[in-house]
Amino acid sequence: MTRFAIDAGTLIRLVESGGPLGPGHALVARGSLRSDAMALLYRDVVAGRRTEAQAKALLEGVTGVKVRLLGDRVSRATAWRIARELGRDEIGDAEHLAVARLQADALVTEDPDLRAAAAGLVALAPFADLLR
Repeated sequence: MTRFAIDAGTLIRLVESGGPLGPGHALVARGSLRSDAMALLYRDVVAGRRTEAQAKALLEGVTGVKVRLLGDRVSRATAWRIARELGRDEIGDAEHLAVARLQADALVTEDPDLRAAAAGLVALAPFADLLR
């Protein structure tokens, strides 16, 4: 089984693709994943990139994706440590990296800042790997 850590943008893209996960794949993410996805979709509506109906339909799809959400003591401590090591002002990216380091084989994200932070810390995989 391959476990992929994902962020909200990846979750939304997965729902948009309509494709099922590849055989034997599992998803893990930080505990706020669904709220993060809702925030991204709301921002898209406010910015005029999606209609409210489109965003709500995607949000409905987000709730149907099976993802193990993590926020346990070890994940939080690891995120804290990573954020300090990277000199981050915020903890969000470090939470993704902690989940990837502790529970996943690779991180899937298209966020350039998160990809840069992941370099040397965790393996990265392209979106297409989720569907294979």
